[in-house]
Amino acid sequence: MEAGDSQRKNQLGQPIGPPIPDWTPPRFPECETIEGQHSMLEPLNPEQHAQALFDAFGQDTDGRNWTYLPYGPFDSFDQFNDWLVEIAAGDDPQFYTVIPTETGKPAGLASYLRINPPLGMIEVGHIHFAESIKRSPITTEAMFLMMRKAFELGYRRYEWKCDSLNSPSRVAAERLGFKYEGTFRQAFVYKGRSRDSAWFSLIDSEWPAAKAAFENWLSPNNFDTAGIQLTPLRVRSS
Repeated sequence: MEAGDSQRKNQLGQPIGPPIPDWTPPRFPECETIEGQHSMLEPLNPEQHAQALFDAFGQDTDGRNWTYLPYGPFDSFDQFNDWLVEIAAGDDPQFYTVIPTETGKPAGLASYLRINPPLGMIEVGHIHFAESIKRSPITTEAMFLMMRKAFELGYRRYEWKCDSLNSPSRVAAERLGFKYEGTFRQAFVYKGRSRDSAWFSLIDSEWPAAKAAFENWLSPNNFDTAGIQLTPLRVRSS
């Protein structure tokens, strides 16, 4: 925001926000395959993805990866598949399967949700990665690919929300360049308990710096022969 914008007033002398003279609401995202060098995001297809996802998520033997999600763990494949069929039928949330390019085997889920083109807002959530791809370029790139698509469509605000007690999710949000905005107390009830929700966002003016940081980090030159990063991801938003 320009320094003078904070003093902008309407004809009644009330302070108002900066103008957006060329604002055109973005279109609703098409659910289509998004490809990267480490990962590919395919629209969730239970017939093609269910068994591989069930097997991949089964690496989490004590179910801790489901603790902060409003569903799961699932006791059987049939139960899991029924859930996938249900969520794949809608367009908000819009679910994607995360597939490592090296193996071609589904190993994660993520979605857009609370998609609001008229307001220029979109959220990423329902993120669930198998143990085999956690803390890898696969997951970071998958988040980057979804973020890039949203901003290229013209969304102004990209949101991340999580249970305020979910430390790994909070750390991940800040590593990816999201800014903490506050906590909504008693946001809702799930799994028989109360949840306070921590809110994070990345906005369009911060996107160019974030995009450059992701591209630098994902460069092949940033990884040794064992695939270990040489320089950590450092997203510096404006």
